[in-house]
Amino acid sequence: MNWYAIFAIYFLMWVVSAFIMLPFGIRTPDETGEVLLKGQADSAPSNFRPGLVVARATILSAVLFGLYYANYVQGWVTIDMLPGYPAPR
Repeated sequence: MNWYAIFAIYFLMWVVSAFIMLPFGIRTPDETGEVLLKGQADSAPSNFRPGLVVARATILSAVLFGLYYANYVQGWVTIDMLPGYPAPR
Protein backbone atom coordinates (compact mmCIF):
# COMPACT_ATOMS: atom_id res chain seq x y z
CA MET A 1 0.00 0.00 0.00
CA ASN A 2 1.51 3.33 -1.03
CA TRP A 3 1.48 6.58 0.98
CA TYR A 4 -1.20 8.18 -1.17
CA ALA A 5 -3.61 5.33 -0.48
CA ILE A 6 -2.79 5.41 3.23
CA PHE A 7 -3.43 9.16 3.40
CA ALA A 8 -6.65 8.96 1.37
CA ILE A 9 -8.11 6.11 3.43
CA TYR A 10 -7.12 7.77 6.72
CA PHE A 11 -8.62 11.08 5.57
CA LEU A 12 -11.91 9.41 4.64
CA MET A 13 -12.03 7.63 7.98
CA TRP A 14 -11.28 10.93 9.74
CA VAL A 15 -14.15 12.74 8.01
CA VAL A 16 -16.60 9.96 8.85
CA SER A 17 -15.30 9.91 12.44
CA ALA A 18 -15.74 13.67 12.73
CA PHE A 19 -19.39 13.40 11.68
CA ILE A 20 -19.88 10.53 14.14
CA MET A 21 -18.36 12.58 16.99
CA LEU A 22 -20.31 15.82 16.32
CA PRO A 23 -23.38 15.14 18.49
CA PHE A 24 -21.49 13.83 21.56
CA GLY A 25 -21.24 16.27 24.45
CA ILE A 26 -23.44 18.95 22.87
CA ARG A 27 -25.92 20.70 25.13
CA THR A 28 -28.75 23.00 24.08
CA PRO A 29 -29.51 26.30 25.81
CA ASP A 30 -32.56 24.63 27.36
CA GLU A 31 -30.28 22.05 29.03
CA THR A 32 -27.73 24.61 30.21
CA GLY A 33 -30.30 27.14 31.40
CA GLU A 34 -29.21 29.89 29.01
CA VAL A 35 -31.63 32.33 27.47
CA LEU A 36 -32.30 31.93 23.76
CA LEU A 37 -31.40 34.86 21.55
CA LYS A 38 -33.99 36.23 19.14
CA GLY A 39 -34.01 34.02 16.05
CA GLN A 40 -31.91 31.26 17.66
CA ALA A 41 -33.09 27.70 17.09
CA ASP A 42 -34.06 25.67 20.15
CA SER A 43 -31.65 22.95 19.06
CA ALA A 44 -28.64 25.25 18.55
CA PRO A 45 -25.67 24.10 20.66
CA SER A 46 -24.54 26.42 23.42
CA ASN A 47 -21.23 24.71 24.16
CA PHE A 48 -19.82 23.63 20.78
CA ARG A 49 -16.09 22.88 21.09
CA PRO A 50 -14.56 22.11 17.68
CA GLY A 51 -11.17 21.26 19.18
CA LEU A 52 -12.69 18.45 21.20
CA VAL A 53 -14.50 17.13 18.12
CA VAL A 54 -11.22 17.16 16.17
CA ALA A 55 -9.37 15.35 18.97
CA ARG A 56 -12.05 12.69 19.32
CA ALA A 57 -12.26 12.21 15.54
CA THR A 58 -8.48 11.86 15.31
CA ILE A 59 -8.39 9.20 18.02
CA LEU A 60 -11.32 7.26 16.55
CA SER A 61 -9.96 7.40 13.01
CA ALA A 62 -6.51 6.28 14.19
CA VAL A 63 -8.05 3.24 15.87
CA LEU A 64 -10.22 2.43 12.85
CA PHE A 65 -7.32 2.87 10.43
CA GLY A 66 -5.12 0.70 12.64
CA LEU A 67 -7.71 -2.07 12.45
CA TYR A 68 -8.08 -1.58 8.70
CA TYR A 69 -4.32 -1.73 8.11
CA ALA A 70 -3.89 -4.75 10.40
CA ASN A 71 -6.60 -6.54 8.39
CA TYR A 72 -4.88 -5.48 5.15
CA VAL A 73 -1.56 -6.94 6.30
CA GLN A 74 -2.85 -10.04 8.12
CA GLY A 75 -5.78 -10.86 5.83
CA TRP A 76 -8.27 -11.60 8.60
CA VAL A 77 -11.30 -10.77 6.43
CA THR A 78 -10.97 -11.03 2.65
CA ILE A 79 -13.42 -10.55 -0.17
CA ASP A 80 -13.68 -14.36 -0.48
CA MET A 81 -15.11 -14.59 3.02
CA LEU A 82 -17.98 -12.16 2.37
CA PRO A 83 -21.28 -13.73 1.34
CA GLY A 84 -22.49 -12.92 -2.15
CA TYR A 85 -19.07 -12.37 -3.67
CA PRO A 86 -17.76 -15.14 -5.92
CA ALA A 87 -14.23 -16.40 -5.43
CA PRO A 88 -11.71 -14.91 -7.89
CA ARG A 89 -10.64 -17.19 -10.72
